[in-house]
Amino acid sequence: MIPVTHATGRYAVHAEALAEAPRRLREAGLAPGLALVVTDTTVAGLYLDALADVLRADGWQPVPVVVPPGEGSKSLDTFAVVCDAALAAGADRRTPVLALGGGVVGDLGGFVAATVLRGLPLVHLPTTILAQVDSAIGGKTGVNTARGKNLVGAFYPPLFVLADPATLATLPEREVRSGLAEVVKHALLAGGDLFETLEMGWERLGDADMLAAVVREAAAVKARVVSADERESGARAFLNLGHTFGHALEAAAGYGTLTHGEAVAVGLRAALHLSASLAAGADAGGTLPHPFARMDALAARLAPPPVPDGVTDEAALAAMGLDKKRDRGGLRFVILDDLGAPRLAAGVPEALVRAAWRYARRVAG
Repeated sequence: MIPVTHATGRYAVHAEALAEAPRRLREAGLAPGLALVVTDTTVAGLYLDALADVLRADGWQPVPVVVPPGEGSKSLDTFAVVCDAALAAGADRRTPVLALGGGVVGDLGGFVAATVLRGLPLVHLPTTILAQVDSAIGGKTGVNTARGKNLVGAFYPPLFVLADPATLATLPEREVRSGLAEVVKHALLAGGDLFETLEMGWERLGDADMLAAVVREAAAVKARVVSADERESGARAFLNLGHTFGHALEAAAGYGTLTHGEAVAVGLRAALHLSASLAAGADAGGTLPHPFARMDALAARLAPPPVPDGVTDEAALAAMGLDKKRDRGGLRFVILDDLGAPRLAAGVPEALVRAAWRYARRVAG
């Protein structure tokens, strides 16, 4: 169990079977009744029936709301559909929203829970690496708009997170690599054992026990950060390492062209190049110096696909200007002065940003 604290209390991240969900609901103080299960068609085919069976056996009345898989469902239109389904089913303020799936389902279901009837109990049941180590932990919910990613949402903590390690066995290789981008990000931010485990044991991540251990360690990094800074007023902003570049790439390519993790993998390479350039006071060029080369070597193991040809430098830079992490002083970038030593950098010369983007584009794929 990994504890997470927030402004009004705390919750736990449990690494255990989905079948334990009814017991955890009772422990959280909820009596059986209506339960809204938000999921996508892919996850529904794998886990919805089994989850619904254990809920019914405990007296719950599960109401599935199934959306299409992918980033396209993280929209205001789909949000409205799920909200309407909850109200049509007769949800009241005691009706939990169970978000069963990856990051898209978690963000969408969480935003529904935060807003329907001004707040329903939320439970995250993440089934991907990305969701188990990152998006299900910390209370961020929301959807995308035509103007950018995650620009409409709310901070809303769950009652608990139940992350079943067995669900990772059904992930396609592309989703595994995508999720590992967030694991690598946490390793770069934290350094220490997680980084060394990945650096020395990357080839062993195909082992289920090894992968589960790495996921738990990465989740613990996220839990520590968000417990100390729930609303992203300080250190939590460091979790955006690689995301300013990554979110811009997602927007410029068109949501769904690349997975979030693939875009972040490219963004990490760009952030490391920018870090090296700022340390040197000039464009770092095509070969990064120590210690950035060591960190970049780990990020390279993510092997994202090439940046789509249609994503020009100008399109990516324009999309960056819409990133929600900007402040009145301009766009801020999370950079690393060393392994485990992140900071925010403002007033970054555009030439260095362009050089970082060109480097990431060149080494991707």
